[in-house]
Amino acid sequence: MTQPTPIRRERAARPLLLDLYSCAGGAGRGYNWAGLDVHGVDIRPRPNYPFTFVQADALEYLSALIESGEIERYALIHSSPPCQDKCALTVGTNKSKGWGGTHVDLVPPTRELLEASGLPYVIEQPNGKAEIRKDLWLCGEQFGLGVLRHRNFELGRWSVAQPVHVPHRGRVRGWRHGEYFDGPYVAAYGNGGGKPSVPELQAAMGIDWTDVREELTEAIPPAYTRWIGAAFLAQTRKAVAA
Repeated sequence: MTQPTPIRRERAARPLLLDLYSCAGGAGRGYNWAGLDVHGVDIRPRPNYPFTFVQADALEYLSALIESGEIERYALIHSSPPCQDKCALTVGTNKSKGWGGTHVDLVPPTRELLEASGLPYVIEQPNGKAEIRKDLWLCGEQFGLGVLRHRNFELGRWSVAQPVHVPHRGRVRGWRHGEYFDGPYVAAYGNGGGKPSVPELQAAMGIDWTDVREELTEAIPPAYTRWIGAAFLAQTRKAVAA
C-alpha cells in the first residue's frame, strides 16, 4: 500500500472512520451523518455502499493497515463481524431443529486486531451469545424507528453513558407459531411470516440507498451510529479543547 500523507486525527474537520464488515453501509451512513468521513471494507462486492469502498477480507485488510502504519489515518474503527455463529436464531430455533451449518466466530480475532491498532473502536453484535461486552445497548424505539432491532456494542478505548431504553409501543408485526400479531414494528429479518415489503423495510430502518432485501436485513439502522458517532466526536473535541 502507498504511504498516505499523515493526518493529525484530532485536528481533522471530518475525522476518518474505518467501517469493517461494512455490508451496504447502514453503520457507515450513520457515522457520516454524525460528521465523520467513512471508508468501508467487506469481503463481498457492495455496489450500493455509499462511500469509499474496498472489497477485501476485513481481518487481512486491517492487519495490513496496522503493519504499514496507514491505520494512523483513522480516528475510529467500527466493526460488525458476521453474527451467524452466536446470534439468537442460530443458538435457538436453528440449533433445536438441526438447521443451518457451521459458522466461524470472527469476534475474537477482530478484537485482537482492534486492540493492536491502538485506536478507539466499536464492535457491534445482535442479541445472542456473542462474547462481547455490552457497553452500550440500543433499540429502534429510542430513535422513533419502525423496527426494534436491539444491538449491543463493545466500546474499546472510549466509553459513553447508556441512554434510557424507551418502552416498546407494542409487538412486532407478523406470524408467530401460527398466530398473526399486528404491531407498530416490522421484522427486519428473513422472508415470509408476514415480513415487510422492501419499501416498508427501508422506511422502518431509515435506509433509502439500497433496495436489496438481504442488505437491509443485515444492516443496523444508521440512527444508531449517528448517535454513537456524535458522542465520540463530542468527547474527542472536548479532549482537544481541554
